[in-house]
Amino acid sequence: MKKLTLFSLSLFVLCSLSAQVLLPKVITNNMVLQRGKPVAIWGTASPNEKITVSFANQTKTAVTDTAGNWQVKLDPLKASAEPRKMIITGSNTIELENILVGEVWLCSGQSNMEYPLDRRLKKYAASKRGEDLAEKELKSAKNPLIRYLYVERKLIPTLPTDGWKDTNDTTLRYVSAAGYFFAKELADKLKVPVGIISTSWGGTRVEQWTPPASYQNSPLFKDSIAGKTNFKIDGMVPGKMFEGMVKPIIPYTIKGFLWYQGESNLMIHDTATFVAKTRLMLDTWRGLWNDNQLPFYYVQIAPYYYSKRKDKLAHDTDLLPYYWEAQAKCLEFPNSGMAVTTDLVDNLGDIHPGYKWEVGRRLSLWALAKDYGKKVVYSGPLYKSMKVKKGTIELEFTQTGSGLTTADGQPLNWFTIAGADRKFVPAQAVVKGKKVIVSSEAVVSPVAVRFAWNETAMPNFCNKEKLPASPFRTDNWK
Repeated sequence: MKKLTLFSLSLFVLCSLSAQVLLPKVITNNMVLQRGKPVAIWGTASPNEKITVSFANQTKTAVTDTAGNWQVKLDPLKASAEPRKMIITGSNTIELENILVGEVWLCSGQSNMEYPLDRRLKKYAASKRGEDLAEKELKSAKNPLIRYLYVERKLIPTLPTDGWKDTNDTTLRYVSAAGYFFAKELADKLKVPVGIISTSWGGTRVEQWTPPASYQNSPLFKDSIAGKTNFKIDGMVPGKMFEGMVKPIIPYTIKGFLWYQGESNLMIHDTATFVAKTRLMLDTWRGLWNDNQLPFYYVQIAPYYYSKRKDKLAHDTDLLPYYWEAQAKCLEFPNSGMAVTTDLVDNLGDIHPGYKWEVGRRLSLWALAKDYGKKVVYSGPLYKSMKVKKGTIELEFTQTGSGLTTADGQPLNWFTIAGADRKFVPAQAVVKGKKVIVSSEAVVSPVAVRFAWNETAMPNFCNKEKLPASPFRTDNWK
C-alpha cells in the first residue's frame, strides 16, 4: 500500500510538472521588449492548454498545439522606461517584473565581440591613449536604460544564460564591451531603453554560426556535400554555436544584428568564399526571424601581425588587406554597415586591441543614421572610382562627411601606385576637394593605386568627423 501511495504521488508530481507553463530562458524578469514591432512571447505547457499573456494593457491568448508549444504576439509597443509586469497564465501563473520597452540588438561573433567590459577577466592589455572608458563605466553609476542578456560559452540544448539583467548586476563585467558601448550610445541619443543580447565565442568561424541545413540548401556549397550527413565546410563542422547560442533566442523580437568576426576565417585564407558564407549566415538569421530587412552592422578587423603567426598556413603581409576587401564587399548586403578600426591599435602583436568604446560608437552611428533617422556622419571614406590624369590618379570617394583630411594633420600616408608592370611604390597623395590625387616620380604612366595594402597599415586618411577610410585597391590583379 505504501509503494502504491508513493507511486501515485510520483505520478501526480510528474503530471503536475508536465502541465506547468514554461518559458524560454530569453523571456525573463528585467527584459527589454522591442518597440514598434509585434512582440513574440512563447513557451510550452500541456497540449491543448489555453495560455493568457497580459502586458501594457494588452491581453493575448493562445492554445498550445499537440506538442505543448504556444506563442502570442503583442501589438507594437511604444518605448517606455517604466518598469512593468507581464503575467502569463495557464495551469499556473508566471509573473515577470521590471520589464522595459525600447530597442533590442543581438551582438555576436568571435573574441573581439566577446571582449568583456572588464578586460582584466581575459588579461587584455590596457589601451594607451586617453582614459579607459570601460573601466570608468564599470566604476560609475549604472545606466538604468541599459539591460543585457549574457549568453555563456556552453553548448547545451537550452540557452546558457541566467536571463536578462540590469547594469547593477555583476555579470555586466562579462558582457561584450563593443555591444555595451553601442547600447550606451543609443540610450544616450534616443533616450529610450536599450537591450543587448551578448552571444559570442572566441576563435569561432562564420560556419559555426550557420546551421548545416543552410549549406545543404546553398547552390554554392550543396554539390560538394551532397549525400553527406556529418559534413564539414573547409574543415569545420557548421552550426555548432548556432544551435545552442542563437537558435534558442529565436523568435525573440529584435531590431538588428551586430557582428564582429573574421580573424579565424582569415587564418584559413578564406577570402574567396567568406562573403558568400557571411551572406548565407545573415540570410539564414533573417529568415528565421522572419524579417529580411533586419540591419547587419559589422566590424572590419584591425591591423595585426598575421605574417608572424605559426599557423598551419603561412600568411603574407597582404593577406589581411585582401580580407579587408572581402569584408568591405559585405556592404553590398541590404541594410548593412561597416565600422573601420585601422586606427584603434596600440600593439600590432595584439589581436585583441582595446578602444571597444569607440568600436561601439562607430557601430551606433550606422544605426542612428539608418534606423533612427539621426543626421550623423556614419562612415569614413569609401573608395568609389579612379581616373588617370596627366601622370596622376584621381580618386573619388563616398562618405566624405564634411570633408577629407588626415587624423594627425600630417600628409596622407599608406598610398602606393603602380604602372603597367604592376610594381607598387610609395606615392604622394594630397586632398583636393572631395578627391585624393596620387602620384610618384617613379611611375610616369600610373594605372593603379592601393591604399593601406599591408597588415601593418594604420593610415591617417579620414573625413573631418575622424572616421577612418577603409583600405582599398583600384586594380583587380591576382
